[in-house]
Amino acid sequence: MRYLLLILASISLIVVSSCRKEFNTVPNFGELEFSKDTVFLDTIFSNISSTTYTLKVYNRANKAITIPEIKLKNGNTSKYRLNVDGLSGKHFTDIDILANDSIYIFVENTVDYNSISTPLYTDKLLFDNGNKQQKVPLVTLIQDAHFIFPSKNNSDFKTLTIDGKNTKIACRFLTEDELTFTDKKPYVIYGYATVPSDKTLTINAGTNIYFHKNSGLIIDKKARLKINGTFDKKVTFQGDKLAHRYRKTPGQWGSIWIRKGSFGNNINHAIIKNGTVGVLVDNIGQKNSPTLLIKNTEIYNNSYYGILGRNTHIEAENLVIGNAGKASLACISGGNYNFTHSTFANYWNNSMRQKPTVFIRNYNSFTDDNQTVKTITEDLVKANFINCIIEGNNNTELIFDKKEDGVFNYRIENSLIRGASNNALNFNDTDHFKNILLNGNPHFKDVDQNDFRIGENSEAINKAKKTSIFNDILNISRKTTPDIGAYQHITFKKDE
Repeated sequence: MRYLLLILASISLIVVSSCRKEFNTVPNFGELEFSKDTVFLDTIFSNISSTTYTLKVYNRANKAITIPEIKLKNGNTSKYRLNVDGLSGKHFTDIDILANDSIYIFVENTVDYNSISTPLYTDKLLFDNGNKQQKVPLVTLIQDAHFIFPSKNNSDFKTLTIDGKNTKIACRFLTEDELTFTDKKPYVIYGYATVPSDKTLTINAGTNIYFHKNSGLIIDKKARLKINGTFDKKVTFQGDKLAHRYRKTPGQWGSIWIRKGSFGNNINHAIIKNGTVGVLVDNIGQKNSPTLLIKNTEIYNNSYYGILGRNTHIEAENLVIGNAGKASLACISGGNYNFTHSTFANYWNNSMRQKPTVFIRNYNSFTDDNQTVKTITEDLVKANFINCIIEGNNNTELIFDKKEDGVFNYRIENSLIRGASNNALNFNDTDHFKNILLNGNPHFKDVDQNDFRIGENSEAINKAKKTSIFNDILNISRKTTPDIGAYQHITFKKDE
């Protein structure tokens, strides 16, 4: 027994010894350096956790140091959460930093808007104490919002199919008092908010809608969407990650899905960005009523498509669709399409893009439950592009894919198109093309920033056909000398 105790004591001594520091430190001398003077956590919504932010703390001395204390000024009542060198908490003691080395501090927070007196929530990180104490402010703007969550008592499941991929999605039907969105507070949607049959969702000017991951908006059979933005107060749809680094990240949310059986939908003065498919439109609609009328709208940075139309009827004017992982505009399974004074420009650089900026076909192929590939041909009643720019970073940015057993009508006039010389399209075919500027220079302002305004060197200037659309997307008159695309040309300022 004595020998056993001796062995255990020896093992304990070895373990304790192995846990001791293998270096000597001196007390912190108040000369820490920080990667940021202030940690600004971007705007967050009430009761929703922020993104994780990083602060790096440097010891520039030639000796290892010990920081006696790192804490939040507001202590345990602080809404901020810390992780210091791998340890979670709000108060830390005896934190070592090797000579000419550094440690990481990770910062998050969650704040209830109703628990604070001002939307600007602040605290301070305190390093050491007394006359050696150093401080780093923490700052977050908290925004109140309407939250729409899935509900067990008022929900359904639907299957969303895009390019043969089926996704089961949870839908929550909007109640009667949720069918008007206003600009008083933003809306944050989890899951798919669904407009019930025979109901209309009206979204007033200036409203901001934020979608969580795998979330979106569904307009169900016989339901309608009315987006009533104005030039000065646009309606915005985007993901709910508000940090600056997510401002152009695609695929943060799902889609605005207009389902089969819905018609008479209107979108005016909207910005739709950073989703998977900006707007997905099914159903041919009624004879004299398009499924979707979309005007003065910008759609950017979608991981699949800006607009995907499937055997549907879309009328568009002053429409801008920018970068998308597959195509800015895809119209498949036939349909009826009119695009006037619209700009389609795809300079996607996040991955290899296989499709052109604009892609039109009169059929759809899919794999059935028996893993058999089937093709259904539908009539392309018409696909008209008048005064449009179709541009991008591929050699050919307009492709028509036709099955001979279906109707395929199209007409393109007074448009600037990016196309290779060996493209299958015959731009000299006057039955389908008129006044085409092939590979002309649109002179966009800044494609990296989705700024597709055209400058004074653009070949699109004064080349448009006169129409009844007298103002461009920026409300600039084009009545006398219209330019091709959604924008009238401007003179770029050197400091812009």
